[in-house]
Amino acid sequence: MIPKAFIFDLDGTLVDTEELWAEAISQYLADGGATATAGEVVQVVFGHSWLDIHADLRRLYPKAVPASAAQTALELRPYYLRLQDDPHRIIIESSVVVLKRLAKLAPAIIVSGSPHRDVEAAVDLIDARAEIRFVLGAEDYRRGKPAPDGFLSGAQRLGVPPADCVVFEDSPSGVASAKAAGMRCVALDRNGFCTEQLQAADLVVPSLEDYRPTESPQVFP
Repeated sequence: MIPKAFIFDLDGTLVDTEELWAEAISQYLADGGATATAGEVVQVVFGHSWLDIHADLRRLYPKAVPASAAQTALELRPYYLRLQDDPHRIIIESSVVVLKRLAKLAPAIIVSGSPHRDVEAAVDLIDARAEIRFVLGAEDYRRGKPAPDGFLSGAQRLGVPPADCVVFEDSPSGVASAKAAGMRCVALDRNGFCTEQLQAADLVVPSLEDYRPTESPQVFP
């Protein structure tokens, strides 16, 4: 049975930006008088919404991070853009191919923890404006992952029951969010680093091309 909606995470699922953002944040913090390596920052960034990331950065580096998440995002963006010498390099091509194929079967949306502006920019980057019905960013729902708010908001706006949605994620917190929303979840584990942490998903794959929307119940409940 074909799902009635497909919901895609962005960072780590369609575009590979989290390490780039971690390096940008590290440089931003350094200019603000704080010391944090990209390796330390990526632990804060991976799988979390921007609002949660900002809250953690504010807690850890209060003198270097403005109280406003919107202001911090505005100040941080130039650091990210300086590192992004070729924007197309961050596209996960196989995932985008799958998104465009599935969008012909049922509505497809993106629910991300990144700022809404960045999610819209990513839609243009992957050339999926025709396929994506709408996007939700960090400002568009109350609680970030692992809370189910973003996915539930997306399903409600589509008018599709959560049980009829399939979510594509790459992080343990994203998988937890999808399952808390009562949705089926396909977890992308491109490097085989997080397979054990992603076992709560209905299906773990090294590429989204391995997912078939008509998988048998024995394989994909």
